[in-house]
Amino acid sequence: MDHSKENSTNKIEVESVNSKIQKIIFDIIFQHVQDMVFVMKVEKGPAFRYIFANEMGLKKANLPLEAIGKLMEDVLPPPFALHLKKKYEKLLKKKDVITFDDVYLHEGRKIYGETILTPVYNECKKISYVVAVTRDITEWLVEKNKIVESEQRYRSIVDHNLDAIFSISMEGKIHEANPAAALLTGYSEKQIVNRSIYDLISDQDLEKFKYQLEQTCSGYALESLDCKLIHSKGQSLIVHLKTVPIVIHEEINGVYVICKDLSEQAKNMDTIRFMAFHDQLTGLLNRRALLEHLTEQINFTTYSFKEFALISIDLDRFKQINDSIGHLAGDEILKRVAERLVQLENEDSYVYRQGGDEFSILLLNIDRKRTVLFVQRIFSAFVQSFYFNSNEYYITPSIGISMYPNDGKDAEMLIKNADEALYRVKEKGKAHYQFYRSEMTSRSNNVVTLETQLRKALDRNEFKLLYQPQVKLKDKKVQSFEALIRWESEEFGEISPSEFIPLAEDTGLIIPIGNWVINKACEQISNWNAFGYENIRIAVNISAKQFQQHQLVEITRSMIEKYKIKSSSLEFEITEGAMHDTKETIPILKELKKLGITIAVDDFGTGYSSLNYLKQFPIDVLKIDQSFIRDILTDNKAAAITSTIIHLGQSLGMEVIAEGVETVNQVEFLTNENCHKIQGYYYSKPISASEIEKRYLCEKI
Repeated sequence: MDHSKENSTNKIEVESVNSKIQKIIFDIIFQHVQDMVFVMKVEKGPAFRYIFANEMGLKKANLPLEAIGKLMEDVLPPPFALHLKKKYEKLLKKKDVITFDDVYLHEGRKIYGETILTPVYNECKKISYVVAVTRDITEWLVEKNKIVESEQRYRSIVDHNLDAIFSISMEGKIHEANPAAALLTGYSEKQIVNRSIYDLISDQDLEKFKYQLEQTCSGYALESLDCKLIHSKGQSLIVHLKTVPIVIHEEINGVYVICKDLSEQAKNMDTIRFMAFHDQLTGLLNRRALLEHLTEQINFTTYSFKEFALISIDLDRFKQINDSIGHLAGDEILKRVAERLVQLENEDSYVYRQGGDEFSILLLNIDRKRTVLFVQRIFSAFVQSFYFNSNEYYITPSIGISMYPNDGKDAEMLIKNADEALYRVKEKGKAHYQFYRSEMTSRSNNVVTLETQLRKALDRNEFKLLYQPQVKLKDKKVQSFEALIRWESEEFGEISPSEFIPLAEDTGLIIPIGNWVINKACEQISNWNAFGYENIRIAVNISAKQFQQHQLVEITRSMIEKYKIKSSSLEFEITEGAMHDTKETIPILKELKKLGITIAVDDFGTGYSSLNYLKQFPIDVLKIDQSFIRDILTDNKAAAITSTIIHLGQSLGMEVIAEGVETVNQVEFLTNENCHKIQGYYYSKPISASEIEKRYLCEKI
């Protein structure tokens, strides 16, 4: 076999195949490849001549077929030709592949292209050709710009966000932190990256934060945690946390932790809470705080079986001080009182201002004996006077005390019972203390119901008058009587005057009740006059509040006229307390005297007696209080005071009546002292008008 002939045949076949392959490749490049392909010959100058351009290159570069064989500057616009030539020259200098982007117009549309210039070397290792491939990257670039724009928007949201934003790994490692995060934590952005987020969370909130992070790593965005973030300087900041999963390609590969600084809000809330639970004038805790603390303490001591005390304090006569020096000055005094009470505070005591001049102190872990010792300290704090504007004021406290658990199982009951004990102190003369006793409540609970019934008593005609005779010691005749009101209630039966008269005073009901008494007394005088008893006088007690009503004189005048009685048959008994306000009282008494009413001073010697009263007021009768009469036989001072009042009355031309006479020895003493009249159980208790008629009118005893 001729091998040379065979080899020649094979060579021809290979060349034929290669030719076909080259044609296919050329055809693909020329007709089907969407990239622009140019082959440029490098000539002296340097200059660059087109020797090949595929169909897409000619089309998109807007080149005619005749451009093949021409120089670059011959077929391209001068500015673009110059720009492109510089790129080719750069390739010659670099002697390596270069890439650059271009923008050109095709069919009126801006096209972005990425061009790769590849050198082709000859046998002398010089660049003789340059292959340029330009790819249309317009769509890719649009998408890229969208991504860049999206990234910039994200960065803008993150970088300019006022809230701190951390990007962390699933394990809690910080990958990124925005400027607000650096500002919040006190670390620079470099310092905070690669740090564990757990290092920034306070120990007390760490478990809650880890649980929230676990939930977020499972795909839940959460906004539910307020916690403390640790600043680089060590202080705690109150922040509100949001955690959002970072999802990429449908997989969670991290978490955004967003922190909103609530420190300022927390300060504002603290301020609001302080104002809600503190008195604005003194800065002390207020009633709301007391209720909360009592409730907390009750819940706590329920299981510890410990006692505690609630002390209620009221300043004696503070209203008078406040009225005399003005409310602004009074407020300054209250501040000084608060300062003294605060000095008594310790870890087991709290001071509160309830309002006005009322204060409270809560004493924890204490018994009655130690409570008394503490109360003594309170009284000691008020021994020194208070000074304001160079004036000196003495103030004393009245104190009521309730003990837990004996005096109440809830806050309101403890406060109520401490106030009830305080009320008893005020009744008994102020400036001392009183523990609550259970019998106080039964009476207190009855007061509201009693008031309701008292308001209905007049309409129901439940009141009646009894009369106690006043006996002349000289001839034992009875021509004057004291009218005493009694109340037979449908609800409660017989109610003692000692119970309903103070209530009537407090509620203002004493005015209509007092007017009813005057009316009934005048009616009774009229009836007795009709029976032929002319020289009769009935004494009616007039309260201080009745003097405050300007119609008293007119009401009295109208009743005298209504029943057509002599005005001298009516006597008004007033207490020394009613005479304190001389400007108000003197004109009224003078008007009553013009009517012909007899004026008596009841319980003389028990109040702030002043001989000046006897000089200023038109008084006809002095009534010696029974507290003196009761002790005249055993107490020399009581006997001396009684004798003095009798002689004083005689000297001033006044009638003197001794009240509460119960024994024959008292009668003898008063007879020997020339007392005008006596009144008391020795002769008669208060009795009805019909009994008076049977037993005493115009008869000797």
